[in-house]
Amino acid sequence: GWRDGVRYGAIGLPLAFVALPLYVNLPDHYAATLGVPLGWLGAVLLAARLLDALVDPWIGRRVDALLAQSSRRAWGVAAGFGLVLALAFAALFHPPVAGTPALLAWCAGWLAVTYLAYSVVSVTHQAWGARLGGDEVQRGGIVAWREGLALAGVLLASVLPSLGGYALTAGLFALTLAIGLALWRVAPAADRQRAASGGAAVSPLAQPAFRRLLAVFLVNGIASAVPATLVLFFVRDRLQAPGYAPLFLASYFAAAALAMPLWLRVVARIGLARAWLASMLLAVAAFAGALALGPGDVAAYAAVCIASGVALAADLVVPGALLAGVVMRTPGAGRDEGAYFGWWNFATKLNLALAAGVALPMLQAFGYAPGAQDARALDALAIAYCVLPCLLKLVAAALLCLLWIRQPQPLTT
Repeated sequence: GWRDGVRYGAIGLPLAFVALPLYVNLPDHYAATLGVPLGWLGAVLLAARLLDALVDPWIGRRVDALLAQSSRRAWGVAAGFGLVLALAFAALFHPPVAGTPALLAWCAGWLAVTYLAYSVVSVTHQAWGARLGGDEVQRGGIVAWREGLALAGVLLASVLPSLGGYALTAGLFALTLAIGLALWRVAPAADRQRAASGGAAVSPLAQPAFRRLLAVFLVNGIASAVPATLVLFFVRDRLQAPGYAPLFLASYFAAAALAMPLWLRVVARIGLARAWLASMLLAVAAFAGALALGPGDVAAYAAVCIASGVALAADLVVPGALLAGVVMRTPGAGRDEGAYFGWWNFATKLNLALAAGVALPMLQAFGYAPGAQDARALDALAIAYCVLPCLLKLVAAALLCLLWIRQPQPLTT
């Protein structure tokens, strides 16, 4: 029911609320506002995100151990890390230091703390949801509650830093996090789906179905992470419309939120995998259209944001639901969900790390810097923002067809 959906999914709002500033606003804040060179900033973001990604599989196993004791014990640990997350996020956007070396050190240190706390809370929440079980539509519904409320948080985070500053953003994040944790405390318990039998834990990477799905998820995730990293640069320098950035972000995430029920109907008709394939092709069409845009093309870019936002809704619902189905068909169902989502989050953060660690230094090498207006620099920005994601999305679509849609199920050891 909707009450249980809200209780479980509410924590998704603050988690997304903190994720968007970390992946979209932070590079722009340190580069454009604080003056940190793009090459050095990209290196720090790459190192911090890789370090964070590497600990996620270990976090997943620890979450499984906590859930094996009781879901309430797992919630208690997540709540403690939630407090750390609120404090670290506020510190990250308010450095009391100046100068590139000091700013880079501050950014690296607090990013590590923020990512660690975020990982513990998010992996626990995802594993909890996977243990609730269900068929394809039910699993899609569980993920939709989590990601739908996450989109509400993203909508807030897309406009609040511009309108209220990072102090208000940090305060509201702490408040919504406290509310989300309180509602999660009374959500349906994950204990009811715990595996009845024991057995040795098996690495998720030993499961063929998980490896295939992870390969698609990795390529598709990089395709989405590159424009997320570069969007504010594109809006400010290519479109020369920085004042419209909150509107563009809001339209993108609002379209995703409104499209989520539509994708659930598509899933009911053609299944999870084919719905995901359709969304990839829609995203390619949207970003291909953005390549022709230039200064003042505000309305056209808003249309691009809406179309790509509709595609994003499927990216948010389908992969997690497919993963829950993979876990349900493995011997470790009800026992190893945390391990699977630990590796899943590893892949997510690897995508973001590669996007920042490759795209930002590449742009600097081609002569782009925030505020650049020469044609060569802006062309490099457009290619990185539009062409590269399209190519990666097409590769992901091909992998989805070859490794998943055409493969017999189940695919377990």
